[in-house]
Amino acid sequence: MVEVVEELGGVATRSLLVAATSRADVDRALRSGEIIAVGHGRYCLPSVGQAVRLAHAVGGVLSLTSAALHHGWEVKQVPERPQVTVGRRRHVDPALAHFMELHYADLRPEDLGGIVTNVETTLLQSLRTLPEDEALAIADSALRSGVPPNTLRRISVSVRGPGAAKVRRIAELADGDAANPFESCLRYVALEAGLRVRPQVTLPGLTVRPDLVDEDLGVVLEADSFGWHGDRAALRRDARRYDVMVINGWLVLRFAWEDVMFDQEYVRSVIVAVVRLVQMRTQPCCAHRCSA
Repeated sequence: MVEVVEELGGVATRSLLVAATSRADVDRALRSGEIIAVGHGRYCLPSVGQAVRLAHAVGGVLSLTSAALHHGWEVKQVPERPQVTVGRRRHVDPALAHFMELHYADLRPEDLGGIVTNVETTLLQSLRTLPEDEALAIADSALRSGVPPNTLRRISVSVRGPGAAKVRRIAELADGDAANPFESCLRYVALEAGLRVRPQVTLPGLTVRPDLVDEDLGVVLEADSFGWHGDRAALRRDARRYDVMVINGWLVLRFAWEDVMFDQEYVRSVIVAVVRLVQMRTQPCCAHRCSA
């Protein structure tokens, strides 16, 4: 169950967990403490709940990825230690500091929402500070959870100082149609590798809605998680789905969660090779049209 919640971004609804496992498995995980309830039909790992107690203990607030989780947004990876921000002059007992990732900043009251940085501050800090794929996963999750796109636009317009260009770039890429952090991270790598992919696009003339689509190059990327594709019925369904896309002219690539999260160089190398292959195939056609 822990692995499933991690793949879903650290927080998940009951319906998603039941779909990936079973009602009995979800109830068993709740009883054993593997997962905890953080709202009606919404669950997280125990470490997410423990983060609040640690922030209280040092007089700080949850920030960055830990703040995103507290807001109910899915993330690329739950931090091993909660990320907590305290005032620049605050002394933290080393015995407590050992259990968290401390950040020092003098936040204003309007930057806070109780024990956590508020929505805008969380987004600004995350987009400025975190690696770009993690930042994009959080921005996508925020939009998916109902944060208005105007919030990201306001941050993008007003941001100044170090990392401002990065904040604007990630804000521009953010898309609430992304299904989960797995897909967000795959989209980030694909964009960096030269594809112009969009999430959850229904293919023309088909009822198929792949994870990511580059309509110009005719390339489809699928983020395949074992939790959703791990039985015979799912295998047959997916095989037919991929066959339909291929016979209709789409080049389909499938990527595992472990590769997208932990071996992005491999993912990037595959996508770069595919972009070159498609360009090589289309160049003769272009040259023929130009000469005609």
